Amino acid sequence: MSKDIYLTGITTTGTPHIGNYVGAIRPGIEASRDAAIQNYYFLADYHALAKNEDPDNISRSTLEIAAAWMALGLDTEHAVFYRQSDIPEIPELTWILTSMTAKGLMNRAHSYKAAVQANLDSGDSDADKGITMALYSYPILMAADILMFKSSKVPVGRDQKQHVEMARDVAQRFNHHYGDVFVLPDPVIDDSTAVLSGLDGRKMSKSYNNTIPLFADEKRLRKLIMKIKTNSLEPGEPKDPDDSTLFDMYRAFATEEESAEIRQRYADGIAWGEMKQVLFEYINEHIKPARDEYDRLIADPAVVEAELRKGADRARAVSAPFLDKIRSAIGIRRLG
Repeated sequence: MSKDIYLTGITTTGTPHIGNYVGAIRPGIEASRDAAIQNYYFLADYHALAKNEDPDNISRSTLEIAAAWMALGLDTEHAVFYRQSDIPEIPELTWILTSMTAKGLMNRAHSYKAAVQANLDSGDSDADKGITMALYSYPILMAADILMFKSSKVPVGRDQKQHVEMARDVAQRFNHHYGDVFVLPDPVIDDSTAVLSGLDGRKMSKSYNNTIPLFADEKRLRKLIMKIKTNSLEPGEPKDPDDSTLFDMYRAFATEEESAEIRQRYADGIAWGEMKQVLFEYINEHIKPARDEYDRLIADPAVVEAELRKGADRARAVSAPFLDKIRSAIGIRRLG
C-alpha cells in the first residue's frame, strides 16, 4: 500500500511569527516524524514574486523561515525540505498547466477577485490596475507545486482551500486529455489548528503589521506582548477568556490543564498586566531552546543552504523523471 503524500508550502514574504508557528510550523514538524506518510515542505520563493517583495526581503525571509523550521526540529531525514526555485521542473510544469487551464477558472480565484474589487471600491476605472500576471496565475504555480510530487493531501487554511480545488480541476482536465498522469489532491483542513489574533485583535498577519516574531529576543517579546489590545475591565473584575487575545495565545502553547488554571484566574479577575507577564514568561520559556539554535543557524547560513540543497536533490530525483513522463504525454519527445 502506497503512502499518502502531504505537501506544504511556506511563502518567503516575511519573518516567521507565532501565528505561523501554531498554525503551520508546529503541526508540520509533528507530521514530519510520521513514518506512515511522506511529507514535502518547500520555501515558496517564486510565489513571493507575486507580492512584489523587495529582493533582499525575499532572500532574508528564505533564510529566516528555513532556519525556523530546522531549529524547531523538522525531520529532514524523513521529510523532503527544499526551495521552490531549486526545482526547475516546477516553472516548466507551470507553463504546461497554463496551456490546459481555462481563463474562466482563474477569473474565479479569490485573490484575483479581491484585487479587482479593491480597484472598483477605490473608484478606479481600470478593474485590473496593478494586477500582475503572477498574481492572476498564482493558482497555476500552486497547482504545479502540488501535482509535481503526486501530493494526495495538502494541509491548508480555509482561505487556501480554493487553490487546492483548482489544482484538482486542472489535473482532471489534463488527465482527460492525456491519460491518467496526475494524482488528484485533496485539501486537508484541521479545524482544531489555532488561528491567532494579533496585537490589535485582528488575525495575526504580516499584512496587518500586527505580528509577534517567533524568535524575537526576550526584551522585544515582552514589549510586544505588553502592547496587546485588551478591554477596560479592572483587576478583580471577572473576565471572559473566550474573548481574549491573551488567553488564545496562552492556550495555543499550553496544556489543557494549564489553560484550565488560567481560565479560573480570569474568573477570579486577573489583572491584564499580570496576564501579559504570565503569557510572556510562558512563551519565552517554550521558545528559548529553539531560539538559541535559530540564532546559530542565522549566523551560519551555509548550514541552512546545505540542508536545502540536500532536499532539492531528493526532490529532483522525483520531479525530473516525472516531468519526462509529462513531456512524453503532451508530445514533447525525442525524435529518435
